[in-house]
Amino acid sequence: MARADLDKAPADVAAMFDDVAERYDLTNDVLALGQTRRWRSAVVAAVDPKPGERILDLAAGTGTSSVPFARAGAIVVPTDFSLGMLRVGKERQPSLPFVAGDGMHLPFRDESFDAATISFGLRNINDRWAGLRELHRVVRPGGRLVVCEFSHPSWAPFRTVYTEYLMKALPPVARRTSSNPEAYVYLAESIRAWPDQQALAADIATCGWGRVQWRNLTGGIVALHRASRLPGV
Repeated sequence: MARADLDKAPADVAAMFDDVAERYDLTNDVLALGQTRRWRSAVVAAVDPKPGERILDLAAGTGTSSVPFARAGAIVVPTDFSLGMLRVGKERQPSLPFVAGDGMHLPFRDESFDAATISFGLRNINDRWAGLRELHRVVRPGGRLVVCEFSHPSWAPFRTVYTEYLMKALPPVARRTSSNPEAYVYLAESIRAWPDQQALAADIATCGWGRVQWRNLTGGIVALHRASRLPGV
């Protein structure tokens, strides 16, 4: 399922995420310098979950991102293609209904969710347009989409520093915290190859979503895109 336009087979990427599942959340917090909680809070605010709403959390990994939706009273369905991630998630969050699913072929009926969100996972769908169309299919008319993904820093000098950190500092740090540091080399390369904020917004609109908006987090290291499924579309 996942490749992010890099020469790595989908099965290899699934195995990669299986390998890093146990320490995935810890490693991400370290590599992101503690920003992951802030980004997660921004996602929850953008989704704006209501009690009783059905929310798809795609690429949910171990379910850490799903917990705030459940606490808000929503019916959240954490979905991921890595069985290793799902196993760890079920051990840590046994009350959540984890589902194994491919982002290009979601195992859900049409219009079955009030909202869908994917954080740091759209890069790992082999065909991001197919993934965005699938999310459009399973969200009801009037429902909403929130995509949180690494992006391009908006200030050019900082962009250079960020790129240098990403490619040079990330692997050594990953070696200290992750069970599979090579996985983070792949992730760094996939971030570099990812489209910028405006280009991703255009991709989202091309896949049928309306009212596409985005805003930068942490100077554009991360971008938060929000869209709606328009009635009749």
